[in-house]
Amino acid sequence: MPRTNFEQLLEAGVHFGHLKRKWNPRMAPYIFMEKNGIHIIDLHKTIIKIDEAASALKQIAKSGRKVLFVATKKQAKDIVAENVAKIGMPYVTERWPGGMLTNFPTIRKSVKKMAQIDKMSADGTFNNVSKRERLQITRQRAKLEKNLGSIADLSRLPAAIFVVDIQKEANAVREANRLSIPVVAMVDTCCNPSSIDFVIPANDDATKSIAYIVEVMCNAIQEGLEERKLEKDKEVKETPRQEGSEEVREKNTRLRSRKSKAEKQATAAAAETAATTTATTAAAE
Repeated sequence: MPRTNFEQLLEAGVHFGHLKRKWNPRMAPYIFMEKNGIHIIDLHKTIIKIDEAASALKQIAKSGRKVLFVATKKQAKDIVAENVAKIGMPYVTERWPGGMLTNFPTIRKSVKKMAQIDKMSADGTFNNVSKRERLQITRQRAKLEKNLGSIADLSRLPAAIFVVDIQKEANAVREANRLSIPVVAMVDTCCNPSSIDFVIPANDDATKSIAYIVEVMCNAIQEGLEERKLEKDKEVKETPRQEGSEEVREKNTRLRSRKSKAEKQATAAAAETAATTTATTAAAE
């Protein structure tokens, strides 16, 4: 996994924080200086935190678990949807559905409802309902697709969530904290980082800043998925050899058993022949 580039962070404007009067004192360890009334984020610390977060997400992906991306703010929606869709991870870019994590079974029911509507459309059941009902079902399907279509493959709670702007996504962070789900987040100088497991001090308003960090996280997850695939392929290749060697062992065992049985029969026959010979000799005498 390549290290984060300082110059690229600088060009993306990751170092620009909020106005000094809006700052949160708990972000003090990540602030380098104040210039023209704006706090400047220490990019050296940002690099360390990005690498830590990327490594954690890579391991999660490698273990076969899911990472949920949450970004409903205008600047981040399209960036997250485009990048995350490529790696097959779930994401939320519309309104956060309340209780999505804490009341996950209910959310899954809504996703299943969407699948049922698709099944109705495929098997021709739509033809048996009235035009009005068909219109209502179609609208319901469109609404479900808009809000939940991007998490249709999320069959269980995610192993971690990645958040852009923890103030706007406070509900998502709160639910994750309640369920002890690790939170990776871009945290600006106006935010309180105490509820975040992997803090990435960065400008969460600039499009370039969001795009750079989201891309780094997605690349790390992609690496984890590829390593998982390689390990699986290796296991598949090794399995036939093991099966073959097992078959050879079983065959050799059967051959030894047959050989031993034949030797016993030969010994018994020889003993019987010797006994018969002795008896015949004795009778002749």
